[in-house]
Amino acid sequence: MLIGVIAGLVGLALGTFGVLAFRVSEKQRQLADVDEDELALPKGAAEVLAVVGRAFVVVDAIDGVVRASPAAYAYGLVRGHTVVHKELLDMTAGVRRDGVILEKKLELPRGPLGQGTIIVQVRAAMLGEEYILLLADDRTEITRTEEIRNDFVANVSHELKTPVGAISLLAEALESSADDEQAVRRFAKRMHKESGRLAALVQDIIELSRLQGANVSQGGSAVDINAVIAEAVDRSQLPAESKKIKIVVGEHADARVYGDRDLLVTALRNLIDNAIRYSPENTKVGVGVRVKDGLIAVSVTDQGEGMTPEDQERVFERFYRVDAARSRHTGGTGLGLSIVKHVASNHGGEVTLWSRPGQGSTFTLRLPEMESQDEADTPVVKDRAVPERVTERGVHEQGASA
Repeated sequence: MLIGVIAGLVGLALGTFGVLAFRVSEKQRQLADVDEDELALPKGAAEVLAVVGRAFVVVDAIDGVVRASPAAYAYGLVRGHTVVHKELLDMTAGVRRDGVILEKKLELPRGPLGQGTIIVQVRAAMLGEEYILLLADDRTEITRTEEIRNDFVANVSHELKTPVGAISLLAEALESSADDEQAVRRFAKRMHKESGRLAALVQDIIELSRLQGANVSQGGSAVDINAVIAEAVDRSQLPAESKKIKIVVGEHADARVYGDRDLLVTALRNLIDNAIRYSPENTKVGVGVRVKDGLIAVSVTDQGEGMTPEDQERVFERFYRVDAARSRHTGGTGLGLSIVKHVASNHGGEVTLWSRPGQGSTFTLRLPEMESQDEADTPVVKDRAVPERVTERGVHEQGASA
């Protein structure tokens, strides 16, 4: 009896030991398989991939994702353990088939929803005998910047060609009409106008170039918004007087913005000049300022023809003109509002538009107000009344975008 009990206990112990031994063996086998997979990567590959500075994906013989960087997931190239895009799988298949390095520039959907895309420069190559490495470099912003630059150069070339060609033709006409005093005066007047238009266009191009290299956050200072308004209005008085337009300035505001004074004056002057250019003679252009919820809003209102919704969507584009023929007559370059948009963006603000056909337009430049102000240094500007129409338009437009 005792011998049977002892034999049973021994058997139980042996069975338990056998189960434990099997589990340990299985675990060691799995670890060995993992180590074998790790060793299959070329020596040092993991360390290199960790510091490569690009998004990377390593796939196996059946295109399963073995390793992928966080950037690869952020770009939407990988989801779980799967390569998302067929274009990438085509590249791995080509490398596996031909044994060569492939490189392509691809525009791929950013994610499963929406219309966003990402432009990536992808390089695919063998990694060891089994794996394929995909290296992806995000070229989205660089590509779009190049497209904008190419469009800008093409547009500038076209815009410069018109006044330069006109001046050339007028010079020939002058030469052939040297004995006709009246014709000489007429051609000289036209040449003066075209040269002025050319000078304005070149100046606007210089302003845009300066804006693209400006760093307001590092080179800015406290700017009194009243001084900006006063200087912009003063610079616009001559074209206003030529059309018998009165610039009416509203009450001053004790507020400052951090930024570049010259750029802010340029932006506001462009808004005022635009209002003057498209306003009938013997009318008024209103300039008002308002401070609310930490924002300084400077509005410029005209009594012009107004704009359709379609024109309002494109009015801030470079070289876009609502009426190209009229812009050539008035001397507009098509860059003024684009400059305003860039200045607003560089100062952490925005420019918006309220307009109705037959009711004129109101452009509003909004900028963040400086939190701390030294009121002792703020110049005192005498209060001036704002026309009722300008006040109502400005408040309506500001409220609509709040």
